[in-house]
Amino acid sequence: QVQLVESGGGWVQAGGSLRLSCVASGRMFSINTMGWYRQAPGKQRELVAAITSSGSTNYADSVKGRFTISRDNAKNTVYLQMNSLKLEDTAVYYCNNALVVNGRLVYYDYGSWGQGTQVTVSS
Repeated sequence: QVQLVESGGGWVQAGGSLRLSCVASGRMFSINTMGWYRQAPGKQRELVAAITSSGSTNYADSVKGRFTISRDNAKNTVYLQMNSLKLEDTAVYYCNNALVVNGRLVYYDYGSWGQGTQVTVSS
């Protein structure tokens, strides 16, 4: 059973930056594609970034060019650097395994979600 602990969220003004971290327990972390998801109030959870075991990355169009996903397999940690934040980035952010098909992010509910970390962007 994988356990996921997200951190690094907070309140930031539009245009600002935050760096999220997610520590994952489990022996298989280094070979799994990992991703960052978010769920805004009243909306479904969406996958916004993913990184394969070899370090290849994919992003949703809404965050491309502003967010950067990275990982440190030695620390079982995946990061999300968020720059140029917008009001619409406000959401609870989660990490989990991720699915990428032909270079496209595909949402799949892997379950075992962590508590997430709240990101609030204000004007």
